[in-house]
Amino acid sequence: MGAADPLVGNETPQQAMEEAFLLLRKKLAQDVLDSVLGQTPAFFERLVVNLLVKMGYGGSREDAGEAIGQSGDEGIDGVIKEDRLGLDVIYIQAKKWAATNKIDRKGVQAFVGSLAGKQAQKGVFITTSSFQDSARDYVKHLTQKVILIDGVQLAELCIEFGIGVTESASYVLKKIDPDFFAED
Repeated sequence: MGAADPLVGNETPQQAMEEAFLLLRKKLAQDVLDSVLGQTPAFFERLVVNLLVKMGYGGSREDAGEAIGQSGDEGIDGVIKEDRLGLDVIYIQAKKWAATNKIDRKGVQAFVGSLAGKQAQKGVFITTSSFQDSARDYVKHLTQKVILIDGVQLAELCIEFGIGVTESASYVLKKIDPDFFAED
């Protein structure tokens, strides 16, 4: 078989597999996001805390963070320790919105106001939708550190850290080792 197999056009088999992998991953990300949207807001808040713990914040799930979103939560849906020792706390805002409802600057400003009320310096605003450009521009100039994660990023992080997904197959591509076949 030559460098390009006529069955897959001008692509090499490896390129075809990589392209198929990217298509499958994009479809999985959309499926993850659709599944999250089918859940309750309380489930979404727990998912966000679980994801941040899986990303290495806090320590174990039991003591690292908690979803606290409820009526009268003052705009804070969860808190998580930044590290195992709990030297700093990160406040979380989680909005489970349809893709057509973008978070605007006012929505982010309200969260920043909640951070100020807690005398907090760090926050993560996660949504299943997306952020308007004005909201993204706003956080660039804050004294607090606020990270915005939209639905696409959320789904990718869930896949990367194994939240709500399971491995179904694994493939190993091998190639010729030219060093093995080199004459001494």
